[in-house]
Amino acid sequence: MSKHEAPGVYIEEVSAFPPPIVEVDSAVPAFVAQSAYYPIYFALQMFFDNRGRRCYVASVGAYSTSSPLTPDLAALTQGLTALALEEDVTLIAVPEAPWLSVTDYTTLAATVLEQCRERRDRFAIFDLFDGANPNVDLPAARACFPDGRESMYGAVYYPDLGTTLTLPYVETPATDGKRMTSNASVRLNGSAPIDVASLAGASQTQYDTAVAAVRGYRLTIPPSGAIAGVYVANDAAHGVWQAPANAPLASVFAPVVMLTSRQAERLGVDPSGGKSVNTIRAFPGKGTLVWGARTLAGNDAEWKYVPVRRFLTVIEQSITRSTRWAVFEPNNANTWVRIRGVIENYLTVKWRDGALMGTTPREAFFIRCGLGDTMTAQDISDGRLIVDIGVAPVRPAEFVVIRISHQVQAA
Repeated sequence: MSKHEAPGVYIEEVSAFPPPIVEVDSAVPAFVAQSAYYPIYFALQMFFDNRGRRCYVASVGAYSTSSPLTPDLAALTQGLTALALEEDVTLIAVPEAPWLSVTDYTTLAATVLEQCRERRDRFAIFDLFDGANPNVDLPAARACFPDGRESMYGAVYYPDLGTTLTLPYVETPATDGKRMTSNASVRLNGSAPIDVASLAGASQTQYDTAVAAVRGYRLTIPPSGAIAGVYVANDAAHGVWQAPANAPLASVFAPVVMLTSRQAERLGVDPSGGKSVNTIRAFPGKGTLVWGARTLAGNDAEWKYVPVRRFLTVIEQSITRSTRWAVFEPNNANTWVRIRGVIENYLTVKWRDGALMGTTPREAFFIRCGLGDTMTAQDISDGRLIVDIGVAPVRPAEFVVIRISHQVQAA
């Protein structure tokens, strides 16, 4: 059983999206960047910038080269349907989902989580809807996610990220010696989009200002791509049982919404619905950190933590794959002993790695398999070999409580 490494998965949409606005503080009129904004491109860049490794893109078509369009729920759902057939997927992220309507986002979130629940081998990373809004309607945003058992298979993050990424553009030499810019356009005083290259011949000052605006603009994007990279890097460096939190984000200068500790706690703990929102916070001297490791089942005593849910998934999948040799073997005591030995060796290694509680393996896990214990004579007659496994996974220290008392000196 190899060490678990989770590739990020992105669902590619067929259209481009509304471009960001670039305001230029200059003597010449303000410009608005109109370069095509492709969320999948920037999400992948953030994934790899944050030490992501293997990644799959489920493509559902090409981006539009015409005017920006809204994402298509049917196309994204089609991509998810194809993804359900793939075995080597452990994380799902949909960076373009925040551009859907609230209704479509809710439908897509339910579809993603249902696939995770049915497959039992993958986990979903969501961007909170309207994640750039400091006054986000939190009850409405939480209502985008279902209330069933499938909620344990996903986590949501807020707010969006102010990144160091810039809009792509290309400058090419012109015949008159001026540099012409393609793949970038601006609006001049609210006019229709103007290709930056056309400004070079009309006004060098306006052209230089427009190019500077495109170069200097920093993109605000949803965090799922970066978070997926953090998950993968954490899995490789520490293990799935380590919380993917308190980790710095690369290519980020600040979250777009600054949160206090009190605000982060209210987002992370939802007493009524249990739909925890993991926050991203900026700390002086430490940068921007992932500050939360709860699933959407935040009130579930067993499954409220991301590392616990994902580690149990890894155990289940690893043991299932490593015991496939037992299929069509005699369902007798010899086979039961061999299966217990394989599983015990695997869990002992995980205990030694620090993934399980207890000072001894006996305190960390148990394995039961046998007639009169996990199986009846009818089970054996029907070809069922049943193994019961219990483990005590470690849980993150989410709240560190420091008590300080003041002792009055005795007289």
